[in-house]
Amino acid sequence: VRWMMYWIVFALFMATETVTDLLISWFPFYYEVKMAFIIWLLSPYTRGASLLYRKFVHPTLSRKEKEIDTYIIQARERSYETMVRFGKRGLNMAATAAVQAAAKSQGALAGRLRSFSMQDLRSIPDEA
Repeated sequence: VRWMMYWIVFALFMATETVTDLLISWFPFYYEVKMAFIIWLLSPYTRGASLLYRKFVHPTLSRKEKEIDTYIIQARERSYETMVRFGKRGLNMAATAAVQAAAKSQGALAGRLRSFSMQDLRSIPDEA
C-alpha cells in the first residue's frame, strides 16, 4: 500500500511537473528543490507520499468515484464498439484482397494454359 501511494503521488507530480517545467525551471535551485521533494516523498521517515495521498489524493478520488466509474464504463463500451468496427473493416479488406488475388491468379492460370500448345497438353499424363 505504501508503494502504491508513492507511485500514484509520484505519477501526479511528474504529470504536473511536465506541464509546468517550462515555466518554473528557471527558478534558482529548482532542480535541488525537486530532488529534495522526491526524497521527501520516498523517505520512510517522513512518509511524504502517504501524507499527500491521504490528505489530497484519496479524498478527491472518493468524491469523484461515481464519475470515474462512469468514464471507465463509457471507455469500455467505446473500445468494444471500436474493436468491432475495426474488426469488420479488417475482415472486409481481407475478403476483398482474397477475391482480387483469386481473380488475378485465375487469369494467370488461364493465360498459362493458353500458352501451352495442344501437343504440350497431350503430353501431360491423364490421371483419370
